[in-house]
Amino acid sequence: MSEGEEKFEKTDAGASEFYPVECGTIKKGSYMVFGDNRPCKVVGYTTAKTGKHGHAKAKITGIDIFTGKKYEDSVPTSHTVNVPNIKRSAFTALDVDADGYLTLMDKQGTTRQDIKLPDDTEDDLKLAERIKDALKEGKEIVLTVLESMKIEKVVEMTDSK
Repeated sequence: MSEGEEKFEKTDAGASEFYPVECGTIKKGSYMVFGDNRPCKVVGYTTAKTGKHGHAKAKITGIDIFTGKKYEDSVPTSHTVNVPNIKRSAFTALDVDADGYLTLMDKQGTTRQDIKLPDDTEDDLKLAERIKDALKEGKEIVLTVLESMKIEKVVEMTDSK
């Protein structure tokens, strides 16, 4: 570089993993980040009356969207909480290797092999068996992949028709 030339570092302006909202706007069925930065679906939301310090508190129960683990939190309704960005993508399943990694193809024809069969819960194991059986039978199946907080997981299988 010559004198007077400036060098700029390149950074990624990618989407944030979550965004803040006021706790009072959270409703049952929405999503919220709990515990150790886990994206959860809110399954219970109750508020207590305003206390002596002037804040009504919300008791929020959430289920981790990837593991099914239950979380609870108590937050003043006027405070902010984080809501995870969640993306659902559909891929055609082409194959599964011996280690459980899937070969998936998107609508543009791009393939990837970095997602494993689901195995966190009992339901995940059943889904993994259904996927393996369908691929052995030569069926064309579409898998729904849920992505949030840098985690990706197959959550659903449908026949491609």
